[in-house]
Amino acid sequence: MIVYTRRLPNKNFGTSRESSMLQSFRSFSSLGALLALAAGLGDSTASAATASAGPPAVPAQVRTVQPENVPIVLDAVGQVQGSKEVEVRARVTGILLKRLYNEGALVRAGAPLFQIDPAPYEIALSQAQAQLAQERARQEQTRREAGRLKDLAEQRAISQKEFDDAVSARKLSDATLQAAEANVRQAELNLSYTRVTAPVSGITGRIARSEGSLVTAGQESSLLTSIVQVEPVWVRFSLSESDLAKVPGRKLAGDAKTDIRLVLPDGSLYAQKGRLNFAATQIDPRLATQELRAEFDNPRVQLLPGAFVRVRITAGEYKNVFQIPQSAVFQTEKGHFLFVLDSENKATIRPVQTGEWSGQNWLVLAGLNPGDRVVLDNLLKLRPSVLVSPQTPDANPAAAQKAPPPDAAPSAK
Repeated sequence: MIVYTRRLPNKNFGTSRESSMLQSFRSFSSLGALLALAAGLGDSTASAATASAGPPAVPAQVRTVQPENVPIVLDAVGQVQGSKEVEVRARVTGILLKRLYNEGALVRAGAPLFQIDPAPYEIALSQAQAQLAQERARQEQTRREAGRLKDLAEQRAISQKEFDDAVSARKLSDATLQAAEANVRQAELNLSYTRVTAPVSGITGRIARSEGSLVTAGQESSLLTSIVQVEPVWVRFSLSESDLAKVPGRKLAGDAKTDIRLVLPDGSLYAQKGRLNFAATQIDPRLATQELRAEFDNPRVQLLPGAFVRVRITAGEYKNVFQIPQSAVFQTEKGHFLFVLDSENKATIRPVQTGEWSGQNWLVLAGLNPGDRVVLDNLLKLRPSVLVSPQTPDANPAAAQKAPPPDAAPSAK
């Protein structure tokens, strides 16, 4: 090349430059081919290594399960009612003069509520007392007469008939006196009825008759108001036959083992425990339920009659069962199944026998052993023999992942 340049120093300068560029291009082309070949060999080696290592492990939350005793909890909707619900009625006829209480107030037994015009009954009492005084005077006269005639009859100064008539008059006077005394007591009672008092302690209702109204005993107009006793209160509820089947003995008993609590509308638990005080002796054929009633102390009048509450009954417990989140259990036409890890962290399908729900968990009665590791999530990516990377369950897990549909889940032999 040097010789060529020397022989044609001017004419072939451009040709020499082109030759140098061509050689450089050929050198770069050879280097690129080597690099491409090296890259291809590297990719093939990585692919072969990946193929020999197998698919990556599937991350999933895993829980080691142990058997436990789980309480049998039943929930029912109940309604609060007063332990006593009394209609306050007028027992005598008259004009309603005054209302002596505040509507909706808490009153004690014997507290005055209404005043009916007492004047007619005061007059009736005075008349009865006057009649009683007359009969007492007549009785004294008949007794004196009978005593005087007795001596004369013994002396045979009068006939026996006259003496017998005197004795009969005395007895008749005694009976009339008793009737007069009863009339006085009746008049006093009627007068006392003009002041209407609370028959029981409780919350008063709205007034049914305003002042100035004529109330008539024994008729609808005699209703004045009502009182509901709220300490204690009763809660009525019902349980279905399927719920009763979970209870030992298939019935509730009012003993210490039956714990009855109330869940208020805001979700809080009522502080006082209940006592079962009524259980129907037959199942309602229309609703297939048993009617029940519990009594609760209500010192702060927190429970008002008519309110709806949730009754939570704890009756006995399930022995040696496993609690498994509902999201970890999937179902096919052959039953319920779980994914359980073996010693190599590979997923295996385990058929299980489930019972009832306990909150967000299934109660597994059979099919698991103490210490089994159950997969809780990522079920859609699992198949038998798939390697799993166990993760510790979160303290507050996110929304539960749905289990695979029956057609996606592998069948268990």
